[in-house]
Amino acid sequence: MDGSTREMPLAELTAAVVLASVPWRSVRSHRGQRHLPGWYWSATTGGHLVYESRLELARLLLADFDPEVVGIAAQPFLVQDAERRHVPDFLLRRVDGSVVIVNVKPAEQLEVERVAQSLAWAGRVFCDRGWAHEVWSGADAQLLANVRFLAGYRREAVIEPMVETSAIWPAGTVLTIAAAEAAIRDAGMVDPRVVVLHLLWSGRLRADLRQPLTSDSELEVLW
Repeated sequence: MDGSTREMPLAELTAAVVLASVPWRSVRSHRGQRHLPGWYWSATTGGHLVYESRLELARLLLADFDPEVVGIAAQPFLVQDAERRHVPDFLLRRVDGSVVIVNVKPAEQLEVERVAQSLAWAGRVFCDRGWAHEVWSGADAQLLANVRFLAGYRREAVIEPMVETSAIWPAGTVLTIAAAEAAIRDAGMVDPRVVVLHLLWSGRLRADLRQPLTSDSELEVLW
């Protein structure tokens, strides 16, 4: 955070060190660039994370939505040996303490020999460290559309203070979005749809996000 850099064997690097650091690279923009970089406010970290393309943003949204992910670092570090240098896109720390290193690449680039070799090398390096390695090229379009929509309701601080919704529905209850909104409205809340969508984002309600969300979509209550 003070602008200094540290160099150490990868075996000694911990997720805690990475998560307490700033990104290795900052956002760069220029006229005519093909990618659209930016900053994303993460509900998981409570701060902004950098992304270098819309594809990276999509993976970042899924990580922020995943209740198993408790830490996210973007452009986390530089790893190198005598022949290669590599900056992964994301480090994810999961609730069980495990670490996943994510590299985001368009599917067509995976056919490029240079790219394939670089990713294979990175996979070996991170697996030797005991970290999982994921090469991500996209996900179901409807799932991404729904998560992108729900992300608009991720900031709990700006959501109307909620009643104890576990008192409204016991765990395991299955009901439609319309029924959930009606129950929350009956509990005295002004914006029931906003509350339902926030509960979906936070994982307290679950729906099949590979289908379009409508008033008739079924929800399962999770507590």
